[in-house]
Amino acid sequence: MLRDSWNRPWKMVGSEHYPSGNPRWLLAELTYACPLQCPYCSNPIDYAKHSDELSTEDWRRVFSEAREMGAVQLGFSGGEPLVRKDLAALVRHARKLGYYTNLITSGYGLNEARILELKDAGLDHIQISIQAPEKTLNNYIAGTDSFEHKKEVAHWVKKHGYPMVLCVVIHRRNIHLMRDILEMAVELEADYLELANTQYYGWAHLNRDQLLPTRAQFEEAEAIANEYKEKLKGRMKIYYVVPDYYENRPKACMNGWGTTFLTIAPDGLALPCHEARMLPGLDCPNVRDMSVRDIWLNSEAFNRFRGYGWMKEPCRSCPEKAKDYGGCRCQAYLLTGDMNATDPVCSLAPDRQTVQDAIGNAASASAEVKPLVFRNSRNSKALSG
Repeated sequence: MLRDSWNRPWKMVGSEHYPSGNPRWLLAELTYACPLQCPYCSNPIDYAKHSDELSTEDWRRVFSEAREMGAVQLGFSGGEPLVRKDLAALVRHARKLGYYTNLITSGYGLNEARILELKDAGLDHIQISIQAPEKTLNNYIAGTDSFEHKKEVAHWVKKHGYPMVLCVVIHRRNIHLMRDILEMAVELEADYLELANTQYYGWAHLNRDQLLPTRAQFEEAEAIANEYKEKLKGRMKIYYVVPDYYENRPKACMNGWGTTFLTIAPDGLALPCHEARMLPGLDCPNVRDMSVRDIWLNSEAFNRFRGYGWMKEPCRSCPEKAKDYGGCRCQAYLLTGDMNATDPVCSLAPDRQTVQDAIGNAASASAEVKPLVFRNSRNSKALSG
């Protein structure tokens, strides 16, 4: 049987091969609650409407069912997963099941005692995010006086035997500080640094005109990142996630829709990607109503964009479709209003002009005319009506 680079079997779809298999990566969005107010947050704009969180027992059942399906990596995310008082209990259950576990956190509110509690529970990995390399800007973007605490947490993570994994989301407000960001990572003795150019979903899409850098800014920042990659080779691994809007081909949507990734939202909604609840009529199932196995194999949502039959031209006839699977469905929807459209990031897309328009609008935007909208419950309630 044919297999891909993850050793998954492939199935025939028409005359093409499409990866098939069970979930490998489970993202548990434990809560939408968060003490930070980042204006680029990927949580849904209307997150305040979705406050009925899964219980500890619900999550344990989900972890067990996904593990039975073959999931091996488990990310604890949010919102801010540290808000959940049962986090250590969930980590302990995941460890018992044999998962490799990753805590994706702002670090705000984390202390040495809790790090030790999570380590004792079996947590494998901690990723800390910092908004900027200096206090004033970090605290402005986060909406919280958090900079010094985050740096302290980074040192504790290293002290207690974890690799120092640092994430900095890059956008127009901090991209000019790329060299300072890299020097901060050196100061914190980061083992891994993710320079994640903002992906424009959720709150980031709402604030796109104020966050999207120019091409010149992006290219200068990328050159600096590459310089440090060479300088720090063997000491720090640096990952530079490029912004889709300056690419000519889209990224592969979740490495193939419904092939690898499973996200469970705080209210139990099962999603093929963490943004999919925005897609109209997708009818994503809930783990309160269906087992993980039934969701993965039988739900309309997880089968909706598997294979190539759903594609429009030019994707359907394009040899690149086996590499990018038509691009991102959520990005296509946000830019065109049609989740079946070719991702406009592709230079061959009929709607490519929407990307150029977005770049042009951002370049001419004024912070005084349209200030950032920060992610918080008050704004969420107001924007969702």
